[in-house]
Amino acid sequence: MAGVFEVEVDGVEHDHGLEHHNEPNQFDVSKLSPEEKWRVEHAKMHAKHKGHEAMHAEMVLILIVTLVVTQLVLVQWKQRHPKSYNLVTLFQMWVVPLYFTTKLHWWRFLSTWFIFSVITAYISFRATRKPLACTTPRLVYKWFLLLYKISYAIGIFGYSVVMFTLFGINLIFRIKPEDAMDFGVSLLFYGLYYGVLGRDFAEMCADFMASTVGYYSASGMPTKHLSDNICAVCGQPILVDVSEEGIIENTYRLSCNHVFHEFCIRGWCIVGKKQMCPYCKEKVDLKRMFSNPWERPHVMYGQLLDWLRYLVAWQPVIIGFVQGINYTLGLE
Repeated sequence: MAGVFEVEVDGVEHDHGLEHHNEPNQFDVSKLSPEEKWRVEHAKMHAKHKGHEAMHAEMVLILIVTLVVTQLVLVQWKQRHPKSYNLVTLFQMWVVPLYFTTKLHWWRFLSTWFIFSVITAYISFRATRKPLACTTPRLVYKWFLLLYKISYAIGIFGYSVVMFTLFGINLIFRIKPEDAMDFGVSLLFYGLYYGVLGRDFAEMCADFMASTVGYYSASGMPTKHLSDNICAVCGQPILVDVSEEGIIENTYRLSCNHVFHEFCIRGWCIVGKKQMCPYCKEKVDLKRMFSNPWERPHVMYGQLLDWLRYLVAWQPVIIGFVQGINYTLGLE
């Protein structure tokens, strides 16, 4: 059905209602192009919100105050009760995107989310068993280290696609800009989301396993005596000398002279975010530990994921809280 309406041009309202059929400035909405329809809707939105400057200023003030207050509350919560904060944050990161993607019918994301959840649930189940199997620590660290590298590669590739699209390189391959941008942004989202979520699950598994079978304890006192040929993370013998090149993995010696399997200490320091020796709690010198300059961006990427956790887990909750306040006060 064709429709006509009223718009405002240069401060003068022009009624395009049913009682003015003979006016020359009347036009049919159904005959407009998509771009013209967007402009008309934009003009209608401005006309609707005209004279509401005070209300808009009040809404902006509510948003700023809420962001500041919630940030202070989250910082204090994290400092005073880190375990509950990390648990709630992990749950929100796992569930909040699931709600929106289900509502939008993003089946591709839901498929990857289901696969990730099944494998991670199995790994987490193995990590929380008592007594812990000897092969479990290495299994846990290998999975999260693999997930970390895959998410890092996907995120970098997605970012590269976005940048190539901005420079018009996609036209060489006859790919539409909108298609290339959607593909790049999707890959960037997948890489960042699973990178953040995997790091938090690794944090939980690392804490539990270290206090169960390793030599690290929450009080800082070693629970066992560490032999020279035993890895303090997994409790298994070290077969490759520090000076030798391993076929599958190498052996690393920290600045405190304690030695560890490569997969174990990499998972402990980078994936599990433990910047200390699992045995004596001395601070780990990552620059000395990773001499290869191409591996250092992984540490910077891990710090970026820590910052993005706030945006993924708490930003939707804060925005929803602000909308609730606006709705209670009658603000639109």
